[in-house]
Amino acid sequence: METGRAAPSREVVIKLAERLNVPLRERNVLLVAAGFAPAYPQRPLDHPALQSARAAIDLVLRAHEPNPALAYDRHWNLVSANRMVMPLLKDVPPRLLGNPVNILRLAFHPQALAPRTVNLAEWAGHLLERLHRQCEATADPALIELYRELKAYPIPARSGPLPADSVAIPFRLKFGADVLTFMSATMIFGTPVDITLSELALETFFPADELTAERMRAIAAALP
Repeated sequence: METGRAAPSREVVIKLAERLNVPLRERNVLLVAAGFAPAYPQRPLDHPALQSARAAIDLVLRAHEPNPALAYDRHWNLVSANRMVMPLLKDVPPRLLGNPVNILRLAFHPQALAPRTVNLAEWAGHLLERLHRQCEATADPALIELYRELKAYPIPARSGPLPADSVAIPFRLKFGADVLTFMSATMIFGTPVDITLSELALETFFPADELTAERMRAIAAALP
């Protein structure tokens, strides 16, 4: 196959893609290039076949209250969020909350969360690194354009390299007179059979101190 003297079967293409951990979208590209029909469908989340997956997403988001949690797609566009997210965005201009809401743009935009992010250099650098790895893995033109846009925002440079024992970068956000500090964790579907699900991520935020936990409980209690 490497020399072009033999053509791979459909099963071989799929097995090679699985071994190399190729994303489902790109696996379809490999199959088409080899002369086969795509193997993985791409359906919207409101499709009846994905009803159980959507229910699972909503369950995780709701169960994470009183802490914020959200789900976003391949291009970092917001798909769903629990009730704790919007109170943290109350000062963001409505034009930046239109459909779709890009959560990276919210993080970097000077009229959104950037001025309220206490550790903006570290947090923005962390997000840019994640996006850069995604661009390298997919070569997605939309992601590359988003990366260029974010790089153009006036984000301060990091004061120095991260400590060697650093395991996570907190998200520190001004909220009124307080500074809320969160640690985040990202979840993905482990064995997706649909492109939409394979590219979906759930970001959950956990209070990193008692002040943040107390403020989130208070915000939740005030919600209808």
